[in-house]
Amino acid sequence: MPPARADYLAPWWAAWLHGLPHRGLRLQPVPSAFRPRDPDYQQSLLFLGLVAAVCLGLNLLFLTVYLICLCCCKRDQEPETKRPHSCCVTWMAVTAGLICCTAVGVGFYGNSETNDGVYQLLYALDHANHTITGIDSLVAGTTQQMQVGLEQHLARLNELLAARGDYLQTLKFMQQLAGSIVLQLSGLPVWRGASAELTVLASQVSYVEYYRWLAYLLFFILVLTVCLLACLGLAKRSRCLLTTMLCCGLLTLILSWASMAVDTAAAVGTSDFCVAPDKFIMNQTESDISAEVVHYYLYCDQSLSNPFQQVLTVFQRSLTTMQIQIQGLIQFALPLFPTAEKDLLGVQQLLNSSETSLHQLTAMLDCRGLHKDYLDALIGICYDGVEGLLYLVLFSLLVAASFSTIICATPRAWKHFTGRDRDYDDMDEEDPFNPQARRIATHNPARGQLRSFCSYSSSLGSQSSLHPPAQTISNAPVSEYMNQAVLFGGNPRYENVPLIGRGSPPPTYSPSMRATYLSVTDEHVRQHGTEFPA
Repeated sequence: MPPARADYLAPWWAAWLHGLPHRGLRLQPVPSAFRPRDPDYQQSLLFLGLVAAVCLGLNLLFLTVYLICLCCCKRDQEPETKRPHSCCVTWMAVTAGLICCTAVGVGFYGNSETNDGVYQLLYALDHANHTITGIDSLVAGTTQQMQVGLEQHLARLNELLAARGDYLQTLKFMQQLAGSIVLQLSGLPVWRGASAELTVLASQVSYVEYYRWLAYLLFFILVLTVCLLACLGLAKRSRCLLTTMLCCGLLTLILSWASMAVDTAAAVGTSDFCVAPDKFIMNQTESDISAEVVHYYLYCDQSLSNPFQQVLTVFQRSLTTMQIQIQGLIQFALPLFPTAEKDLLGVQQLLNSSETSLHQLTAMLDCRGLHKDYLDALIGICYDGVEGLLYLVLFSLLVAASFSTIICATPRAWKHFTGRDRDYDDMDEEDPFNPQARRIATHNPARGQLRSFCSYSSSLGSQSSLHPPAQTISNAPVSEYMNQAVLFGGNPRYENVPLIGRGSPPPTYSPSMRATYLSVTDEHVRQHGTEFPA
């Protein structure tokens, strides 16, 4: 049984996701152990995606039934009921907008968390790959030095020191020690296969993560754009914008449920790995690396013995003995055989280089480095990664709720716009006090401007066709008003008839016109004052 771990504990959300029922496509139970290459386990993750697809179908069915009921159950809206419907549409739009903004905020946070977790995993994989590649490189370099470089120097020294049997015996002993070092180094695990797998895994994860992050960023932009179209459509009462928003809203709704299916399957699969990562790694590496070595790096407990201790000890002792022997040859044989100086110093330099490699190899084979990379990878993917995926699932649910609300509010807004347009169509466009007529006149300057009925002069011949009303309230005859119009320098016109009873506003006079009118009126009263005695 592996020892209890104190340095890593799966988060509660990973344990909760791992505890979800795993079912195959035929609804049969499937073990929740992480087995990505097992067809049954793949079907259990696909089943979660199908659950999200069923939810999408139910959502679309609800929207369809709602729209059909809204179209089939039309009721005549009385004037007093229009405002409540307008408030209902407004509040639905405000609620959907708030949910949409909240969803985008949650989505940005979840996307960032997932990206941080994945890149922490990639950094750990890259550092671990660098470590095991360095181990293989040091082992290969030391082996080549012992088998090639040292053998060449020893062969030349055998020729130069052939006259002394004791020196030849020393050289032979050094050759045996070099063979022992090579034999011990050959017992170390070869990490070449694991390094290649880590390289491929890191490349694939980096590729998928880049496009996942970019796809979600574009999805956030799409969500915000559709929300903006909805706001503009409601503010400008534009049917074109609402139609565009409705089509994009349906697409966004489908994408939100699809993203939720992918995120849910990824979160559950990652949680299955995070609950028991050691078992999966040991199963994956059992054919390349011994279980003792893998166990040593996964747990890195002080109570565990170092599986490389014997190799490193033999390497250190053999190297120390060889350095003592070569030092003796330099001290005693070099004065007798000066020509052997180059090879003796070459052997000494090679042994010093091998000692440096030994120290580096000892540090790299220590479990603390790779174990730290392992923990960093687990924390990155199991804490930040899975947490970010859960936030993205929440984002998808909020987007689905928001756009379902918007789609439900769109027909009511459409009917409200139609009712307002019908009210405007009932108004008289020639009425100068109609706000719509004023807007038309403002936006269409080529159209004939509405002139005041109170003007006193005009050069337009068309206005002479206007006829006075049949009834007048004034006691003065119409001809008197016509004569007054002639005095003002204009032709007799309808505007000069008193406005009482016509339902029009009183005229506005300039100061000069008012003075002229009062003088003419006073003169007329003096002339005809005798005809109407008091």
